[in-house]
Amino acid sequence: MGRRLRRGDAGPGAAGRRAGRADAHYQCAEVHRLRGETVEAEAAYRQASDLGRSPQPGLCLLRLAQGQVDTAVAGIRRLLEETTERVLRARMLDAAVEVLLAAGDVAAARSAADELSGHAAAFMAPFLRATAAYAAGSVLLAERNPNGACETLRRAADAWRALDVPYEHARSRMLLGVACAQVGDVDGAALEWDGARRSLVALGASPTLRLLEELSGSPDTRPFAGTGPLSPRQVEVLRLLATGRTNRAIAGALVISEKTVARHVANIFTKLGLTSRSGATAYAYKHGLV
Repeated sequence: MGRRLRRGDAGPGAAGRRAGRADAHYQCAEVHRLRGETVEAEAAYRQASDLGRSPQPGLCLLRLAQGQVDTAVAGIRRLLEETTERVLRARMLDAAVEVLLAAGDVAAARSAADELSGHAAAFMAPFLRATAAYAAGSVLLAERNPNGACETLRRAADAWRALDVPYEHARSRMLLGVACAQVGDVDGAALEWDGARRSLVALGASPTLRLLEELSGSPDTRPFAGTGPLSPRQVEVLRLLATGRTNRAIAGALVISEKTVARHVANIFTKLGLTSRSGATAYAYKHGLV
């Protein structure tokens, strides 16, 4: 006879048990990622993969958090090309928007956000509708439409509050604060940022909390150009990025390769603790770069 199977290796419920363990490892990885525990997150994603569960899109977002923008973009583009089933594809599109915005491809992010909104309307699922509203608001900020972003992100924040999903609620309020600040509503921005900060501290979501502190920091108390962490070339890239230019346009303006621009953007994100171009834009505005 063949090798003796351990209990749980085979039988009618074995596949279901493996799938359950795989999903548990993936969710653990997501918690580690949001808390900034990258080593633990990567290990948990690999455990999920070993049990047959795709580690995506979380692994792409982990690479983005590590500053590996090109790797994240390549991964998310492959996922979008390979995934055709509507429910699975809808799960990928939110991450795609975040990764593509970080890479400066606003047009592709807009396409992904619009597709996600279409899926949300078709499925009529509250969670998916909240996700789509957040993605759309992120893109509106990148498109330099803060008024539209205010309305959309407030809808996202209200939806996440109703669903009792505190991290996504806090993240929506953080970007809503950026939108409020860009339209001159200083009090509104402060209220949104303060609420988001309390939630993120309670959740231990340190990477997002660091981003919030950069977005909401006073330019008078956070010196930049002469004493900041960026090189003169990175400051030039950040200034152009904050005007809404793509990596290709920045490359043309500075007479450098697009790949070099992508590397500078990734290093800027790492040094400033940022994960998105909207965050970098807000940082540049607050530090008087544009």
